[in-house]
Amino acid sequence: MATKPNSSSAKPKAVPAKSKTAAKKPEKSGDGGPAYWLFKTEPETFSWEMQKSRGEKGEPWDGVRNFQARNNMKAMKLGDLGFFYHSGEGKEIVGIVEVCALAHADPKDTSGVWKCVDVRAVCDVPKPVTLAAAKANAKLAAMSLVTSMRLSVQPVRSDEWVEVCRMGGLDPGSIRSSLAQKG
Repeated sequence: MATKPNSSSAKPKAVPAKSKTAAKKPEKSGDGGPAYWLFKTEPETFSWEMQKSRGEKGEPWDGVRNFQARNNMKAMKLGDLGFFYHSGEGKEIVGIVEVCALAHADPKDTSGVWKCVDVRAVCDVPKPVTLAAAKANAKLAAMSLVTSMRLSVQPVRSDEWVEVCRMGGLDPGSIRSSLAQKG
């Protein structure tokens, strides 16, 4: 099992719930479907090809040592979808994953503090969406990928999901259809 990169070694400061800088809550799709997320990993440590090789069983998204990222995983539901993002050298969204196991103890943590979810590959992004392209798109100006680049597990709003899928050559509706066919 590959260790996903730390999103920050410093302990995050508490932010009052009513603050404008408080963490975004996951947003379900307009049709009551899944919430959307972004999972970051360094391709040298755990690549999209490695994720795809795990098949239907998926892979624990372990090794995350940031409280906000951990809390994001604790908020996930089965069937939630996420972008698979290569940080480091590639800096691009390359695939779509699905949450296939709810938050559970991180198998690499002996303290009992850290949690992880399991994710499985759903499909490639035909035209990977680079960080530079996301930053250049005014529709994505508030996206966590653009504003909170160090956070390794991030919420994605439904309008951001649709825009990134469009940029990557994907129809968001067909992603849900392919998941329904699997189930």
